[in-house]
Amino acid sequence: MDFEVFVLGTGGMQPLPRRFLNSALVRRKGEEFLFDAGEGTQVALKKLSIHWKKINRIFISHMHADHVTGLPGILMLSSQVERDTPLHIYGPSPLDEYIDANRKLLDMYINYDIIVHTVDKNEVIVDEDEFVIKTFELDHRKPCYGYSLIEKDRPGEFNKDKVISLGVPQGPLWGRLQKGEDIEVDGKIIRSADVMGAKRKGRKFSFVTDTTYKDDIAANVYNSDLLLIEGMFEHSLIEDAHEKKHLTMVEAATIAKDAEVLSAGFMHHSPRYIDRDLRALEKEGQEVYDKTFMCYDGMHFEIPLKD
Repeated sequence: MDFEVFVLGTGGMQPLPRRFLNSALVRRKGEEFLFDAGEGTQVALKKLSIHWKKINRIFISHMHADHVTGLPGILMLSSQVERDTPLHIYGPSPLDEYIDANRKLLDMYINYDIIVHTVDKNEVIVDEDEFVIKTFELDHRKPCYGYSLIEKDRPGEFNKDKVISLGVPQGPLWGRLQKGEDIEVDGKIIRSADVMGAKRKGRKFSFVTDTTYKDDIAANVYNSDLLLIEGMFEHSLIEDAHEKKHLTMVEAATIAKDAEVLSAGFMHHSPRYIDRDLRALEKEGQEVYDKTFMCYDGMHFEIPLKD
């Protein structure tokens, strides 16, 4: 499987014995992307036997302690090997000051380049050949952002039999057709669109935490194959949730439903809830949208290719 998601921590505010603080990792075609780095992230990576050496990009939602206290350990851990690529870290200000201060005050030995990218608006922050990563503004007590990793559409299936029947010799011309180029053979134009099937939709992962309800969140995470979204409180505590700018399970499920996501997992749980409570709260969300579920530390998901 070339697209996997690992739930490293599901806790909010404080870690518990079986619940580390908020963090998730995406592994796509060997490259790893870390979303938030709460306390316990190193331990969670070890428990799941994840090769942290391949983490080249880290995305921080906001500058509250329960989302960044695991970051210094990750930075030091990465110095245990010779990295030949820089570590890119994305997040709102003052993320750069936080990293610089930790490096100085803790006298960190860092043997690789750290490149900090300040996130301050809705934009594409990573644009690669096969995917993009977009950020979008949330509504919390500090500047806070959600992230979506979106694969670009894949080419349709190549109709080999038709290409042969059109007299196109096997070789570089086939490759040009597969790349979307039209070619000429014996004075005849062969159109790529005539030998390629319809484009196949790419996959999408979204990460949303620490926000009050906003109508535009659904549009930003629309049609995600997997959405990890905070479910901080039961809905009877909605006034408390709004005061602290967090989501209830019902609100998180409403966003997932409006976004027509294929599946949505609740995380960033209040420490007031033990696992038995979470099972009851899961039902609150599922009554709104049956494609929601409760996340627990250590969960692993595979996102298959779409036909």
